[in-house]
Amino acid sequence: MYEYFLGQFAYAEGKKGGQFYTARCIVQLLVEMLEPYKGRVFDPCCGSGGMFVQSEKFVEAHGGRIGDISVYGQESNQTTWRLCKMNLAIRGIDANIAWNNEGSFLNDAHKDLKADFVLANPPFNDSDWKGEMLCEDVRWKYGTPPIGNANFAWVQHFIHHLSPTGMAGFVLANGSMSSNTAGEGDIRKNIIEADLVDCMIALPSQLFYNTMIPVCLWFISRDRKNHKFRDRKGEILFIDARNMGVMIDRRHRELTPEEIGKISGTYHAWRSKNGKYADIAGFCKSAKLEEVRKHGHILTPGRYVGTEVQEEDSEAFDEKMKRLTADLADQFKKSHKLEVEIKKNLKGIGYEIK
Repeated sequence: MYEYFLGQFAYAEGKKGGQFYTARCIVQLLVEMLEPYKGRVFDPCCGSGGMFVQSEKFVEAHGGRIGDISVYGQESNQTTWRLCKMNLAIRGIDANIAWNNEGSFLNDAHKDLKADFVLANPPFNDSDWKGEMLCEDVRWKYGTPPIGNANFAWVQHFIHHLSPTGMAGFVLANGSMSSNTAGEGDIRKNIIEADLVDCMIALPSQLFYNTMIPVCLWFISRDRKNHKFRDRKGEILFIDARNMGVMIDRRHRELTPEEIGKISGTYHAWRSKNGKYADIAGFCKSAKLEEVRKHGHILTPGRYVGTEVQEEDSEAFDEKMKRLTADLADQFKKSHKLEVEIKKNLKGIGYEIK
């Protein structure tokens, strides 16, 4: 019930709603991908705590104990922080959620934390993050982020807080996959060359309450040669989900449980030692680092997955043209009948089209 009202509040707030509410289907996809069974879960821009709630639900659903994961978070908006504390409290989830006015960049409340999982939906393209005060920060291992955009400050903040075997899944604006302005391309290149990028997913538009722009999901892994999984060192999985989702109202779209299962299932098949993974044209592609280099270290899935294979058309061209022109002629007749009817109705109420 609380989650329902948070969603309704976010809808009513419009653009401001994104400060505290991430669409449920996106959180579910992140959790299904990362599978946070056990360990430390961290969100440095935690909003109302949706990432944590879904993580706990996942553990419970798979037979784990609530205490198997430790929850850490930080939020700079005090009202949102209170919403988060309430969201966790009514579910009996013990968590270390910090609040301060400065935020995670200027006043990192969990400086020494090395998390097993980072799940986050940071503010998109934030230009007011006080980057000029942090030019020499230890977190900028892959390059100093531009003062006018915090996207790659967030990415490096997440990486900084990962344990040696940690994984991160987070939402970013699509520009993060291809931007080369203000050194962003160099930072992205350095992160790719460090073999940290595990998977990239392009999502459809209209999934958020506060923005219509399409977004992407980044998945970062510190340990690409983990003995539990197939060795995918030097490879990145690209998934194009832009055509997925169903409209739940005039403005908002949702991923269905089946679509979430298809995406996460593809990822786990790709990672698993026993998984049966295969590239699917128009949907997924496992690309070697050499191929990514050829594309200038751009991570847009559409560049790699190609287009969906179309079924071969067995109908002869002449026959098809005869059929299509006959259909068109029939539609022209119907169009003329409708035109006459509309003119007649307009004339009946005193308006005549000459």
